[in-house]
Amino acid sequence: MAASEAGSRGWPLLWPRLLLLGDSITEFSFQENGWGASLAHRLARKCDVVNRGLSGYNTRWAKIVLPRLVCKDSNAKNTIAVTVFFGANDCALKDVNPKQHVPLEEYASNLKSIVQYLKSVDIGEDKIILVTPPPLHEAAWEKECIAKGDKLNRLNSITGEYAKACVKVAEDCGTPVIDLWTLMQKNSQDFSNYLSDGLHLSGEGNNFLASQLWSLLEKRASALPVLLPYWRDVDHLNPESTFQGNPHD
Repeated sequence: MAASEAGSRGWPLLWPRLLLLGDSITEFSFQENGWGASLAHRLARKCDVVNRGLSGYNTRWAKIVLPRLVCKDSNAKNTIAVTVFFGANDCALKDVNPKQHVPLEEYASNLKSIVQYLKSVDIGEDKIILVTPPPLHEAAWEKECIAKGDKLNRLNSITGEYAKACVKVAEDCGTPVIDLWTLMQKNSQDFSNYLSDGLHLSGEGNNFLASQLWSLLEKRASALPVLLPYWRDVDHLNPESTFQGNPHD
């Protein structure tokens, strides 16, 4: 019997979904030891982790493409959480990097629009997790800029203003928020070890974010069943009998 024919006799298996929206820090999160990969490992057999990170994007562009990434369907209803992680590009200095720069007030407005759109496709505010940009290590990032023939195009103090705006949007919209900018600089600690190049996350930074997110997701994940039986529970003499019935019951 062909696999497609056999599958047509069973119930469709809808996997819950964790959706990651953001810029390069999200796109790179599936790299080795990335925060997205860490969450995918913890949620294996329970939930798909879908990476929709778009390197270089800001909230202005994200707001435009969002309807192409998320729509009102069974996947939206089956979403356990969405991370919205923008700001590292929005806060680029206008005079040096006008292409990615988004003014602070527009950044906040765009974040609110993103939250409102997600709510319109049946993803509740309690499932939307805003993440602020991490702090910027200016000396390290300046080296990266100079190597590309550019000037330093971001400042940590400006990044902090965007982080505060993100936190305010979360408060106004009633969504959870992870304030990376503040957490990584807590007690004036040296945060450079959290960053690989002054802007993007290092292995330690990825572990830090994964831990922060897991503290918000763990309770929800614990309520998710393991999908499909453990292999020792399969009747090897009559495997079809093991997989009969609705897998979601």
